[in-house]
Amino acid sequence: MDVLAFFNWLDTSWLASISKAYGGVFAVVQMVHLLSLALLGGCVILADLRLMGWLLTDVDLQTVHENTRKGFTAALIAIALSGVFMSSAVAMKLYYNEMFWAKMTGLLVGVVFYYALRQPLIRSGDSLSAATRYTIAAASLLTWFTVAASGRWIGFS
Repeated sequence: MDVLAFFNWLDTSWLASISKAYGGVFAVVQMVHLLSLALLGGCVILADLRLMGWLLTDVDLQTVHENTRKGFTAALIAIALSGVFMSSAVAMKLYYNEMFWAKMTGLLVGVVFYYALRQPLIRSGDSLSAATRYTIAAASLLTWFTVAASGRWIGFS
């Protein structure tokens, strides 16, 4: 199945029917999406500022990382589920929207970076140099800011 076929299917799915017909349901799902974005963003900012040594320096890095990882993962799941529902209402419009694809690319990069690179490096503990910690945190913040900014820009393009 190619991507266009998936978006055509999504545009005519039962999800699309619900999201187009029931504005109240769409509004609740959108609220969940936005609250989950806030949770994800808060976890990223908190963990990255700790990694940089700018915040919560009296708390062990592993403790901050483990606690924010749980919130990050829960928020990511909620964002994905609510995002698919919301996308179903305007699937074909999104397919042709460059900022949507920028957001999806950034999201993919952010998730791979978080789970495949950032987590293993942080688990190595205190062996990381200050420069490495700062670089990891700055790359993370830049990636997630890009996802948020491109997502916000979807409505304007």
